Amino acid sequence: MNEREYDILIIGGGPGGYIAAIRASQLGLKTIVVEKDKLGGICLNWGCIPTKALLKNAEVYNLFKHANDFGFSFDNLQFDFTKAVKRSRDISTKSSKGIEFLFKKNKVDYITGTAKIIDKNIVEVSQPGKTDKITAKNIIIATGARSRELPNLKVDGDKIITSSEAMILNAPPERMLIVGAGAIGAEFAYFYNSYGTKVTLVEMKPTILPIEDVEVSKTLTRSFQKSGIEILTDTTVESVQTGNEVKVKLKTKDGTKELTTNVVLVAVGVQGNIENLGLETIGVITEKSHIKVNEFYKTNIDSIFAIGDVIGAPWLAHVASMEGIVCVEKIAGKNPHLINYNNIPGCTYCQPQVASVGLTEEKAREKGTDIKVGRYSFRSHGKALAMNEPEGFVKLIIDAKYGEILGAHIVGPEATEMIAEIVTARTLEATAEQLHQSIHAHPTLSEGIAEAALDAYGIGLNS
Repeated sequence: MNEREYDILIIGGGPGGYIAAIRASQLGLKTIVVEKDKLGGICLNWGCIPTKALLKNAEVYNLFKHANDFGFSFDNLQFDFTKAVKRSRDISTKSSKGIEFLFKKNKVDYITGTAKIIDKNIVEVSQPGKTDKITAKNIIIATGARSRELPNLKVDGDKIITSSEAMILNAPPERMLIVGAGAIGAEFAYFYNSYGTKVTLVEMKPTILPIEDVEVSKTLTRSFQKSGIEILTDTTVESVQTGNEVKVKLKTKDGTKELTTNVVLVAVGVQGNIENLGLETIGVITEKSHIKVNEFYKTNIDSIFAIGDVIGAPWLAHVASMEGIVCVEKIAGKNPHLINYNNIPGCTYCQPQVASVGLTEEKAREKGTDIKVGRYSFRSHGKALAMNEPEGFVKLIIDAKYGEILGAHIVGPEATEMIAEIVTARTLEATAEQLHQSIHAHPTLSEGIAEAALDAYGIGLNS
């Protein structure tokens, strides 16, 4: 049994853990990361990065289908699904190895093994054939989350799967039922529909992407339905029966519906990975599969912290990374800015893309705020037309009295890139007037943001 001592030990090498480790080392803290699998966690290995590689493949394939719009023609368009999956996995592997390089560059130690906290300053790490005890002044739990299961929809990895299995299927199934129409469900619906799968998307709420602005959800619904995706909202799964195929009984707003599919993808949210960490032994408080922390991510035990998906919503990689930075800067005696959780961008990478930040129009009105709403459609936008992607719009929610940008909602081309402008503007407390006073290059998609700001005051110039 080996014994080592560190300033910070981080359990989990995902986007929260590895960023925290690098920042801690930059601050002069001796740091080690314990990761049971590959560096990068779910995000780099089974989430953010490999799914975006798959979605890019689908986007390119759809572009080829419409090549005639650009003056190209060819016969016998085919795809190699195996190559698409391999490309995704190769990118994931490259990204994970990139973190190894960053750790070496920043003098961060890491080991592969299973961690268990046995004391407020001691972690036991189990590896094949040996066990280490590592002492650390501070322990940060960054173990992430995993797909949540429904009681009547148990995952078997074959007929009933999660997003992880959905990324490595041998071929597109003829039919797929996706349960849950949040970001993950919407992205896989777009991906498999692009490859010819008959997709049925089921959501228990009244709209798909239920946390998004209703206008955005309706626009994406129309786009999905136009491409052949069946959408069933206000619908829940009553039962499933697996065999050569899967028979599913659904409860809809119009009654019971039964259908048969090849595979069911469960995308109904996540739960924190809090098991087998020794939390009960040392008395760390948890609630509903997540660890409770204060504003600097300290648990009820002074030397133990937690960041990322394991502490609850929002379950986003960029949030986990920022939480890691704030956490270690506080440990190092700095005075970090607290995260403004009202200014976190959310992105869905299907086509058309969806991105948002701040309040929806519905939430703003529920608060009783006097608001102005500005819109700008990509259907009249030169750059979007040139790209052959005129679907969607920019929508701004603005405080009528002070001009504060309360929220922004974009559905359309490159929405996930464009939202950063609004996040920055809100961080700097810019007004809608300052948005349209900032000259946007022409032609760019971001001009739509300035136009939406003008529209809110009834002076839109291109709409």
